[in-house]
Amino acid sequence: MGKTLFILNDPPYGTERSYNGLRLAISLLKGEGEAVRVFLIGDGVVCAKRGQKVPQGYYNLAHMLELVARRGGEIGVCGTCLEARGIAVTDLVEGARASTMAELTAWVQWADKVVSF
Repeated sequence: MGKTLFILNDPPYGTERSYNGLRLAISLLKGEGEAVRVFLIGDGVVCAKRGQKVPQGYYNLAHMLELVARRGGEIGVCGTCLEARGIAVTDLVEGARASTMAELTAWVQWADKVVSF
């Protein structure tokens, strides 16, 4: 069983780093016995904002995060970064929750692999 932590730093749109990180996380969750955690920090916290409206046919990071959660992945969102951007915990997609640097530290220690996008 592999344990992988993804740390996403970039906003949901404007670059494709967070998108590609979530693509890999979702792909890993298709495997038997894989454990995945995603931690959103910095501008990456905006990926978990509920109610994103994107053009038809364009990827939606909020939906991708919900898929991670439905497949058993855990999603932590930096609480300090949320506050700095004026995003309330109630604005987060289902399956995402406010987290802390202490929890990120514990997740790094838990993981076999840490991937940062």
